[in-house]
Amino acid sequence: MEGLAMLRQLIGQLQELLQLYGSPPPPPPPPPPFHHPPDDHHRRWCLPNIDDTSADDCYSLLMAAGKSGNSKMLEPFKPPPSKKSRKEQNRGKLPGSTPTPEVMEQEIWKEFPEDLFEAVIARLPIATFFRFRSVCRKWNSLLDSQSFSQHCAEILQANPWFYTITHENMNVGAMYDPSMRKWRHQTISFLPAKMIALPVASVGGLVCFLDIGHRNFYVCNPLTQSFKELPARSVKVWSRVAVGMTLNGNSTSGGYKILWVGCDGEYEVYDSVKNSWNRPGSMPSNIKLPLSLNFRSQAVSIDSTLYFMRLDPEGIVSYNVVTGAWKQFIIPAPLHLSDHTLAEFEGRIMLVGLLTKNAATCVCIWELQKMTLLWKEVDRMPNIWCLEFYGKHVRMTCLGNKGLLMLSLRSGQMNRLVTYNVMSREWLKVPGCVVPRGRKRQWIACGTAFHPCLTATA
Repeated sequence: MEGLAMLRQLIGQLQELLQLYGSPPPPPPPPPPFHHPPDDHHRRWCLPNIDDTSADDCYSLLMAAGKSGNSKMLEPFKPPPSKKSRKEQNRGKLPGSTPTPEVMEQEIWKEFPEDLFEAVIARLPIATFFRFRSVCRKWNSLLDSQSFSQHCAEILQANPWFYTITHENMNVGAMYDPSMRKWRHQTISFLPAKMIALPVASVGGLVCFLDIGHRNFYVCNPLTQSFKELPARSVKVWSRVAVGMTLNGNSTSGGYKILWVGCDGEYEVYDSVKNSWNRPGSMPSNIKLPLSLNFRSQAVSIDSTLYFMRLDPEGIVSYNVVTGAWKQFIIPAPLHLSDHTLAEFEGRIMLVGLLTKNAATCVCIWELQKMTLLWKEVDRMPNIWCLEFYGKHVRMTCLGNKGLLMLSLRSGQMNRLVTYNVMSREWLKVPGCVVPRGRKRQWIACGTAFHPCLTATA
């Protein structure tokens, strides 16, 4: 009877566990085995035959208990699951979700050093800074801060921007930001109405404009609209002139100089520190006149020397704004070359132009060899791009010649804009220039490259 009472107690505990947790408890230790006669070498477990309860009845009770709870009664015992917090339950339900950013503690960040704050702002992308200016008056006044100007002067912009004029609207400048690959449209608010002023040179974040109608010069920072109209020139020259621009030091705070030169040898130099034009002298006799300047090519500025391209004889003339010395270099141009212009990269003089032979046209890049004074081809546009120009009369304009070149290629109704990075030798197509809330692509008339600088003042 003890065995039967023990069995009934175990069955009751089993039923309670199944009702509570839905899984069977570990099997109880078996009762002492009963051995069969020695001739039976197989050992097995069995329940004793006790009074009115047989082994089959006990088995039926166990099966009934298993059906009332969990049919996997013979599986190993598993502990009951612990209750999870709401955070753990939600974890994994939203794949790819990012954790909520922590709130910045005002007590900590209000002690952030002012000079370090300006250093961080100065390293933001130029386009981002103009959005920051609308936050508060303090941030808007950073442009007038001397310390902020010093931080900006320490940061070199990797790529220049391009300031261009479109055929459709000559009074609205279209600036291209190559880092964001976006066009930004800005009205030239400082110019009188119905006046056409073309960008002809740039340095240190400033762009020099020449008014074709009145022959006046203007200097402006396109980003901040810092503007100056230069005094009238002492020499009245009504023919076309070539213009170059250079810094007195490392930034516009030390001043800048502007040189214009005509084909007849007349020239003048503007000094921003003195705010006046000066005629240092006349063209030396060893330089052949007229100069036959290539007006399609902008001047190149290397240190304090300006370089201009001439057509007859083919070569370069240079002027040092510090010493006032003119030099001439006879350099024959490559064969089958047209629409060529000078460029500059890290003190090296480059040449970019269209190479046309038979019906094939390609854009090529050359570098001037200092020892031989000859042009050496260093790169050309991918052939698959040049196939678009096959059999067409293509014209090219270089809109920027400072390490990153922007080229405008036109033929009939085709107008392609591409950039070429001299250092990485990478060609990229420029998205079409479309005015805000407009759909028609604008045709670029002319332009120049400038290094964006928030603190450059005219």
